[in-house]
Amino acid sequence: MPRWRPAYVGLGSNLEDPERQVRGAFECLGALPQTRVLVRSPLYGSRPMGPVAQPDFVNAVAGLLTQLEPEALLQALLATEVALGRRRDGPRWGPRRIDLDLLVLGRERRAQGALSLPHAGIVERNFVLYPLADIAPDLDVPGLGRVSELKARLAPEGLWRIEREQ
Repeated sequence: MPRWRPAYVGLGSNLEDPERQVRGAFECLGALPQTRVLVRSPLYGSRPMGPVAQPDFVNAVAGLLTQLEPEALLQALLATEVALGRRRDGPRWGPRRIDLDLLVLGRERRAQGALSLPHAGIVERNFVLYPLADIAPDLDVPGLGRVSELKARLAPEGLWRIEREQ
């Protein structure tokens, strides 16, 4: 029987009502097979990275428990992006309706093709580390360190918390 493992997924959007897109993606994550959403971070606004002029992003992180293997979870996330209207025909780091990044899966460490665990950009992205620290400050990211310590190295420049409606 497959074992349950913790996983963390970064969510982002900057098109077509980004807050709604991210909240909808949280719901879709809860519908993935052999996967449960345990915790959702608050939403954050962030300035886009990269050379493409575009609207600000809304970002968040979901904490999951999953029985899916890394490749299967990545494929499920990619399929969810497509189902939510993600297109990959634009420029790299360009605007997008939804982006789902597998950040951490248990103690997995690998870099094979499209799968890199932990996610390659996690330590340099405040829009990932700040929401991740809200839900898992003591998480030890394999090979990189504790989330709270990684967050302390990054300024919140270009990042703001969006108050959630209760």
